[in-house]
Amino acid sequence: QVRLVESGGGLVQPGGSLRLSCAASGSFYSINSMGWYRPAPGKERELVGTITSAGTITYADSVKGRFTISRDITKNMVYLQMDSLKSEDTAVYCCNAIVRPSRYNYYTYTGWGQGTQVTVSL
Repeated sequence: QVRLVESGGGLVQPGGSLRLSCAASGSFYSINSMGWYRPAPGKERELVGTITSAGTITYADSVKGRFTISRDITKNMVYLQMDSLKSEDTAVYCCNAIVRPSRYNYYTYTGWGQGTQVTVSL
């Protein structure tokens, strides 16, 4: 199994910045990708940003140019630098990881963290 623990959330004024961190631990063989998600109307959650083990990055259109996702492979960590924050960015941000559990097979499973609260307000 994979355990994901997020940190770095808090209260910030519009236009401010926050840096979120997520640490993965457990008995998995490797991590295929890690990312950040938040709730959205009409769905349980929406993609904010993801990064694969090869370094391929995907962002939601609403955060392009403002958020930056990065990773530290040696530490099994992923980060989300959030700049120019808007009130609409207020949400619980959850960390996600798609992991390969064993060297002996190629199936994957998805793990989720509990989330960290980001509040953008005056």
